[in-house]
Amino acid sequence: MIDALKAKYKRDYDRVQPIPYIKDRLYCVDKVYVEGGFEFMNADSVVRAGGSWERLESHKIAFSDQRIQSIRQIFEGEPGYGKTTFTLQLAYDWCNRVEGSPMQNVDILILLRLRQLGGIRSIYRAIDVCLLMDETRVTEPDIGNIIRESGSVVVILDGYDEYPDQHSRHQNDVQRILRLDLFDNIQVLLTTRYLPDYLAPGTKRIRLIGFDEPARDEYIRKAVVGTCDTEGLQFIRARLKANPVLEDLCQVPLVFVMFAHIANEKANFRNFRSVTDFFRYMISCFHEHLKNKSYGPNVKRYNILEDDHAALDQLAFSAIHRADQKITWSKREMCENLGENSYNTYSAMGILVEEEVVSDNSSREVGVRFYHKLFCEWYAAHHIVYILSQPGQSVSPDEIFRHMNPEDLQYVYRFACGLNSDVGSSIIHYLIKSDWPYRFRILCLLEQSGDVEGILGHVRNMCSQTVTIMEDDNRLLQRSTVQLLDIAAGHSIYVSCIHLVRCFSMFDATNKCIVLKSGHRLTNLKTVEVLRVKGHIRDTDGINVTIDELLGLLQACETLEEIRFEGREFILPLSVPEEMIPTAMKTRNTKVSNECRRGVIHQLNWDDGQWQHKITADGSAKVWIYQEELDHQWAQNELAVLSSAGISIIRLFLVRSFSNITDDTQSIILTSGCTIPVLHTLQKLRICYTDVDLEVFLRILTYTKQCTEVTLLDFDDCVVPDQIDPEMIPLLLKERRIKAQEMKQCPN
Repeated sequence: MIDALKAKYKRDYDRVQPIPYIKDRLYCVDKVYVEGGFEFMNADSVVRAGGSWERLESHKIAFSDQRIQSIRQIFEGEPGYGKTTFTLQLAYDWCNRVEGSPMQNVDILILLRLRQLGGIRSIYRAIDVCLLMDETRVTEPDIGNIIRESGSVVVILDGYDEYPDQHSRHQNDVQRILRLDLFDNIQVLLTTRYLPDYLAPGTKRIRLIGFDEPARDEYIRKAVVGTCDTEGLQFIRARLKANPVLEDLCQVPLVFVMFAHIANEKANFRNFRSVTDFFRYMISCFHEHLKNKSYGPNVKRYNILEDDHAALDQLAFSAIHRADQKITWSKREMCENLGENSYNTYSAMGILVEEEVVSDNSSREVGVRFYHKLFCEWYAAHHIVYILSQPGQSVSPDEIFRHMNPEDLQYVYRFACGLNSDVGSSIIHYLIKSDWPYRFRILCLLEQSGDVEGILGHVRNMCSQTVTIMEDDNRLLQRSTVQLLDIAAGHSIYVSCIHLVRCFSMFDATNKCIVLKSGHRLTNLKTVEVLRVKGHIRDTDGINVTIDELLGLLQACETLEEIRFEGREFILPLSVPEEMIPTAMKTRNTKVSNECRRGVIHQLNWDDGQWQHKITADGSAKVWIYQEELDHQWAQNELAVLSSAGISIIRLFLVRSFSNITDDTQSIILTSGCTIPVLHTLQKLRICYTDVDLEVFLRILTYTKQCTEVTLLDFDDCVVPDQIDPEMIPLLLKERRIKAQEMKQCPN
């Protein structure tokens, strides 16, 4: 069985085809695989929305990293982000016992393409008919016994979003595996575009975030120009830099791979005014390559198909104009729709891809799909243009786009706007009426005008105001905003202010870009004038910003006048050593501040690298201390500074973080062990969700007596003594008429 599995995987991983229309150029996956970015959801339980994404150093630690250890892991990624190639690399690692790979010590690897399993309910049946077709000696019961008796087994289920039976009413083993009803002690990896309806408790989420600049450079060296050809690398880099409208698209590994090869091989490669312009050129390369290999009547037929592809357009449109998008067709069905000659042409070009599909009764047929979802969107857009451009047509955009969410199919909209300006106007009007994001509409305007110059007025208008990116923004809005900021930087348009609200993840010093929690990246910051970054109370571990990251961020923002960190979640350097401060920083005197408490701002002094305290208009502060923060050192330092500086502390909230009072009654002891000294400017103390016995209660009163400005002591949802002997209450508290009260709800 092991030998049969290895033989099957080797056939698959030895046939990687980076350029679909060059079918005689096949590679072993290890020769072209480049690890893009990985992030993981840092959460104890399964979180579907929100949550904090953090960078994962490499997929090689996916099984060993304590933060994501689980027998159920989901690898998410948009189409073209390399999910299937990643699984092929794991198969290569297993077959060749690659040192350092998570597959090195695995006894058995089961890798199944879920799109091939329609109608097959048994996982053992699927293994038999899809992976062991050449091994007749092993039966389905044998497969089950071998898996159960093996010491280490990993199962990879690739492409849940393409699984035909994901919504089936009939129970199948894939559903049982996801629920932990089957293989409950076996490591299972699932790749998908979106999450299944049901996830077992403890499932860990990892996502592929595409190619950053180092990954793109690595691919160019590894698979295009060679490791020693620096000039070739710079040549392709320059061609990408000259096309800022493609920056977002080229984060998709599959698209960048085609871009890199075409840019390297085509002497007539040019700059592109829009994504539609680029895709039109790329499709022409597919046709040109096939025509160059043909002669006589075939060339004539290819010329006709290059201009007339109505049948393929209609088929692509019907695939996405439905609630459940169609992924695969049978070859018979495809030939009936397109005609056999046309089908053979599209297949030869690489636009359509064949693969074997097996049914539960072991019958086999050839399945057909588009090489990538973008190709399906390209041809579907042509059909939309055809419908909406017909004289006297009665179909409205509402009917056409009913099942086409721009968050999932943004390029259908953009391609259609770029293919026909009049149709583009009606689509943009529909987007306005449907209240889709203004920034996405600008991108559609870019396609409609066919030139960046046509939208620069809109971009300037957007950038003249504060550009806010929020955690709750959908991916379409965030992605559109990032693309427009790239265009602004590429045309030297100054951005007055970027405000990141609860969506900042980290600053990538290597690539000089800001990474958002959604995975999107702000890669070109050179024209930003003001940057405001607001934290979130859920970031209980803090957002650490090192000296190198802070200085790198300031250097990346060449025109930055001010950067403000808003919230106690940010852990900034205590100081910046003078010798590390670049001369340019002192000359520019960029304002760097941290408003970690309401009313108190810390501003970095570039002369000595120290923080200075500045007070806002109301000259006061409120402070919350939560048990979940674990480390309360910041509170100990901050409150001492505020009190010694004479800054009024209007309220101090201790939310499950109060532990006791020291024996000398001079300090509050927090659950972390940190202490808070007597605060002479504290006005109101509120202790929440804590049991307080009589002895501790009296200590609190004695501590409060020493805080000379205190007027109110609240116990919110606390267990306190029913009554207290008046003789035990410090006389000074009575004289100052300090009010102590029990409440039933603590504010967040």
